[in-house]
Amino acid sequence: MKRYFLLGFVILLGLSLKIALLLADVFPFNADEAIVGLMARHILMGEKPIFFYGQAYMGSLDAFLVAGVFKIFGQGVWGIRLVQIILYLFTILTSYWVGYLFFDSYRAGLIAAFLMAVPPVNTTLYTTVSLGGYGEALLIGNLILINTRMLQEKNKKNSAWLWFTWGFLCGFGLWANGLTLVYSIPAGAWLCFHILQGRKWRFEVAIILQLVGGLLLGSLPWWIFAIQNGWSNLITELFGAAVAVESEPFFLRSLNHLFYFIVLGLPAAMGLRPPWDVSWLGLPLIPFVLILWGKILWNWFKLPQSSSLKWILEGVFLTLFIGFVFTSFGVDPSGRYFLPLWMIMSLSAGKVFDEWGKKKNSSLALIGVISLFNFWGNIQCALINPPGLTTQFYAPARVDMRAMPEVIQFLKEQGEVRGYSNYWVAYPLAFLTNEEIIFSPRFPYHPDLRYTERDDRYPLYTKQVEASDKVALITTHNPALDEKLRWLLKDKGIGWNEKQIGDFLIYYDLSRPLRIVEFEKLFVQAGNQN
Repeated sequence: MKRYFLLGFVILLGLSLKIALLLADVFPFNADEAIVGLMARHILMGEKPIFFYGQAYMGSLDAFLVAGVFKIFGQGVWGIRLVQIILYLFTILTSYWVGYLFFDSYRAGLIAAFLMAVPPVNTTLYTTVSLGGYGEALLIGNLILINTRMLQEKNKKNSAWLWFTWGFLCGFGLWANGLTLVYSIPAGAWLCFHILQGRKWRFEVAIILQLVGGLLLGSLPWWIFAIQNGWSNLITELFGAAVAVESEPFFLRSLNHLFYFIVLGLPAAMGLRPPWDVSWLGLPLIPFVLILWGKILWNWFKLPQSSSLKWILEGVFLTLFIGFVFTSFGVDPSGRYFLPLWMIMSLSAGKVFDEWGKKKNSSLALIGVISLFNFWGNIQCALINPPGLTTQFYAPARVDMRAMPEVIQFLKEQGEVRGYSNYWVAYPLAFLTNEEIIFSPRFPYHPDLRYTERDDRYPLYTKQVEASDKVALITTHNPALDEKLRWLLKDKGIGWNEKQIGDFLIYYDLSRPLRIVEFEKLFVQAGNQN
C-alpha cells in the first residue's frame, strides 16, 4: 500500500505543477495547437483526417482524442490541453511500471516517476501544449517497452497475444508519431537477439505472423493513406522531408546536426536552457546538476549489462541520436524531438539512485537537487511572459497572443471577418472565433519574405477568403512585408486604414478586396516551412 500511496502522490504532484502553470496563463496559444483544435472540431462535423493538416506524417490521433473531449465538455483551448495532461499522467504511471519491470525494483520506478512528474521545462512544455502527437508518442513508447519486458517474462509460455500487441503498438505509434520508432527499433532488435535465439522455424514463423498482423492493424490509417495518395510523401516525410531546408552536402549537414545535438538539444532536454532560447536556467545549480548527472552516467555504465534490459534504454538514446544527426530532423534542435531523452534519463537515475540507496542515505537529497533545478527552470520561464513557455522557437514569428481578444473584438466591430495573414495568426484566429473570422495564411512570417504554400494547411479557408468581397490584412513583426503591402495598395489605387493592437498590425476598410494573384509575386517562394 505504501508504494501505491507514493505513486499516487507523485502523479498528484505532476498534475499540480501543470495546473499551476495553466492557471498562471504562461502557455501561448499558437497555430500548431490551433490546428489540432480545428481538426477536432471538423471531426465532430464528419471529417476523418488521417494526418495533421497539410502533411503526411504525425497522425490525427491527438485530434480524435480532443474531439472526444470537445464532444463531452465543449470546445475550448483548455480541452486540447486536458488531453495532453491526461496523456502525461499516464506517461508518469507507465514510467513507474517500466522502471519496476526493467529493474525489478519499485523504488527505481518511483524515482523515475518522480523525476517525470517534475521535469525540465522542455518536457513540461511539450506535454502540456499540443503539437499534434508528442504526448501520445511518449505514452506509446512506454507501452512498447512494457510489452517488450512482458514478452521476456513469458518467453516459455503462450504469448501470442503479447506479440500481436507489440506489433500493434509499433504500428499505431508509426501512424501517431514517427518519433515512436526510437522505441520500437531498439526494442525490436533486442527481441530478435534475445527471444528468438534457438527457436524452431515454426515458432519463429508463428511469431512473425502475429507480429505482422498487429503491425498492419495498428498502422491501418497509414496504409489507407498510402493507397489513396501513394507512398512518396509518406516515406520522405517520415524521414524529415517537411523540414528539409538545408542545401549543404550530407556530411556537412550531419556535422551541423551533431553540433546542434550536443550544444543545443541535450541542454534543452536536461533543462539547462528553454527550448525557444539560448539562456541559462537555474544558473547557480547548473554545476551541481552537471556533476550529478555525470556521476549518474558513470555509475549507469558500470552496471552489469546482464542485470537488466538497460541495453534497450541505451538503444533508445542511440536511435534518437542517429535519427537526429543523419536525417533532416536535425535542423530543429528546439527540444520536441528530445522528449524521450528525459524518460531515459529518469529511468537511468531511478536505477542508479536505487543502487545508491542501498548503501547510503544521500539519495533523496540528490533526487531533490535535480527536482529543484527542474522546478526552478519552469518557474523562471513562467515569470518571463512574454514569451512564457512557448513552442515558438523562431523569434520573428513569436507573437504575444494576449492581444488576440482585442483583435477579435476590433475585427467584429469593423465587420472584417475575412482576410489574409500569416500561419501564426490565421489558425488561432479561426479556432478562437469558432471559424466566424477566417483569414488565409498566405502572408510570409519570415523577415526576408520567404513563403511556402505548406502554410496553407486548410485550403477551404483560402477559398472562402478569395470569394469574399471584403478582406482585411494582418501582419506581425514584419516591416519589410508592411512596406511591400503599402506600396502595393497605393499602386493598385486601394484605400485603407491601419490599426496597431499589440503585435498585430491590421489593414482594414480596404476600398476593394486584395487578391492572392496580386500579392503573391512579392514573396520568395520556398519549398518547405522553416
